[in-house]
Amino acid sequence: MPLRHHLHRPTAISPSSVLLLRRTFSLLHAFADPYSLSAALRACSAASLLRPGQQAHALALTSSLASNPLVAARLVDMYSACHRLAAAALVFDSAQPSALSNRVLWSTLIAGLVQNGDARSAMERFRSMRAGAVEPNHFTLPTVLSACASERAIRFGRQVHGCAVRAGFCSSPFVQSSLVSLYSNCADLGSAKRVLESSDSDDPISWNALIVNCTRGAFHADALSLFAEMHRRGLALDEFTYPSALNSAAYIGDLGTGGCIHCLVLLSGFDSHMHVANALVDMYGKLGSLNCAQGVFDRMPRRDVVTWTSLLVALARQGSHDVALQLYSDMRAHGVDPDEFATAGVLSSCAGSTALELGRQVHAASARCGIDTFLSVSNSLITMYARSGSINDACAMFDASPRRDAVTWTALIVGCAQNGRGRDSLRLYDEMVEAGVRPDYVTFIGLLFSCSHAGLVEHGRAHFESMEKVYGIAPGPEHYACMIDLLGRSGRVEEAVDLLEGMSCKPDATVWKALLAACRVHRNAGLAERAAERLFELAPADAVPYVMLSNVYSAAGRWGDVARVRSLMRARGVSKEPGRSWMEQDGAVHVFRAGEREHERAAEIFAKVGEMMQRIEEEEGHTADTGFALHDEGEEGKAAELAHHSERLAVAWALISVPRGKPIRVYKNLRVCGDCHTTLKLVAKVYERTIVLRDANCFHHMREGFCSCGDYW
Repeated sequence: MPLRHHLHRPTAISPSSVLLLRRTFSLLHAFADPYSLSAALRACSAASLLRPGQQAHALALTSSLASNPLVAARLVDMYSACHRLAAAALVFDSAQPSALSNRVLWSTLIAGLVQNGDARSAMERFRSMRAGAVEPNHFTLPTVLSACASERAIRFGRQVHGCAVRAGFCSSPFVQSSLVSLYSNCADLGSAKRVLESSDSDDPISWNALIVNCTRGAFHADALSLFAEMHRRGLALDEFTYPSALNSAAYIGDLGTGGCIHCLVLLSGFDSHMHVANALVDMYGKLGSLNCAQGVFDRMPRRDVVTWTSLLVALARQGSHDVALQLYSDMRAHGVDPDEFATAGVLSSCAGSTALELGRQVHAASARCGIDTFLSVSNSLITMYARSGSINDACAMFDASPRRDAVTWTALIVGCAQNGRGRDSLRLYDEMVEAGVRPDYVTFIGLLFSCSHAGLVEHGRAHFESMEKVYGIAPGPEHYACMIDLLGRSGRVEEAVDLLEGMSCKPDATVWKALLAACRVHRNAGLAERAAERLFELAPADAVPYVMLSNVYSAAGRWGDVARVRSLMRARGVSKEPGRSWMEQDGAVHVFRAGEREHERAAEIFAKVGEMMQRIEEEEGHTADTGFALHDEGEEGKAAELAHHSERLAVAWALISVPRGKPIRVYKNLRVCGDCHTTLKLVAKVYERTIVLRDANCFHHMREGFCSCGDYW
């Protein structure tokens, strides 16, 4: 434990005390003595007052008191408190030989070095102290043990432990807790526990030190076991014990244990302690119990930035993006400035809810606060822009990033893939490898997704094979799904089946959905039925395989089978997610559903749809592809059904409300059908507009009759 703590030095000094201190110096010039001068220096140390401290140093030199061991120790302490380690070392090294036998002077220098982060120098000074035959005391030993712990210098720490044994200081609670911290920080839990067991009395400080370091070292089961033993022995649990135990419960996913700890918190009255309450919010949030996290949050009498951030990040992680965005707004309204963690969390929710304009505002706020250069924030900005369809902004953020890690590269690789820039993804991957950054599991998902949506079969094969051969990364279901999608889209359906049957891991629903999608493209009803049956078993409540199989049947004109699938859905209680599209305009979100006339300006919108269809028919010769209709209503009925799909209604409203020169951004929760895709490309051309449509698969950037996906989605 730091020497400064053991000296019980005040941690703050009032302005009036500073004024009194300065007036005192005039008296010290006339009546200087070691005790009054050391008291003045102690006050300078407490408030980190460098100039008055230097004046006191000058007075000590002119009055020949600088060689006094007490004054020298206070000078070293003052310079250390003011982060002037060179000056502290100079004072120490200039001391008289008689002063260098004073262990308080040695202890003060060692403590100053440790508190300023120079643990290695502190250890060297302790070595010199022992070489000079100066005996350490129960203040010196905890400080140097703290240095050993921070450097994970366990061999040196064992030698210090030996000094403590020989000097008879092992019974000191400060020495014991420092030894426990040393061994647990160096992952030697056995030695840490033996120190505890050798203690004459159960010291909560030592137990807390072990639990805290077990949590920090990811020994979560040990931390919870020690917590339980501490409680069994009736030791006092405090604001240090509870957060560590709650963090360990969160990391191992043990909600039951976390709930029990919460009960103890309530019984002991620590629920009003902010650090404990923050740990509760964080624990419930990480375990997905958002109602409990919100309940703790609402009952807190005080909240800091950690409180708000813990709940915000939990909401973003669980996909409650709208609630997270509202919480961010409330946080700002309460005058709490978000830190880099809160900013990264809210950007994640901006990406998840496609709130591009709010994301831009968060970006501007982070730039004003100077936190936009934090790696987590810049990575989140790249992801937010890419997932909102603003890929040029994502690229600009990437280029401006001062540092890049695997997450940075992967964010843009995936972003380019989702925005129809598959070849850019491949180029970025090559640059990533050349930069010496090792790709990870997620990088290859983005890379294979790029190959799949760009039809790059051979590139996809090569990267898939390199995963395990070059990087030792075993392919997971997501990688197999991308490969099966790639092979299926390119017409190699049988090869896709062979890959699925030879998987090194068990195929999950995403893999079978990829195969079923390929069957939809190539109208292979027999294989589609096989894939759908497997999906009915793996995800019985998921409507997607029923809808996909129904689409296969409708494309083949098998309307009886379409009706049978729909009846099966009703019998099994499976409901299809209604298709909807939305767009943001002037801070308001406009939502559209197929054929729905709920919008206040529905008449204008449907008239604009009619105009759109007439213009692309007259100017581009477009006729509806009724093979994408989902109901058997005759050709005219099918064309009318397609004309009023939700994305067309959204684009019609955008043509009415979005100024020329500004891109039209529309979001859809399902995959865009082939006829709507063709229609919107032509609408972009005849109206000379840029349309950015995000469906369930990717972004479609449509301009002049072409789409960024290359009609391959």
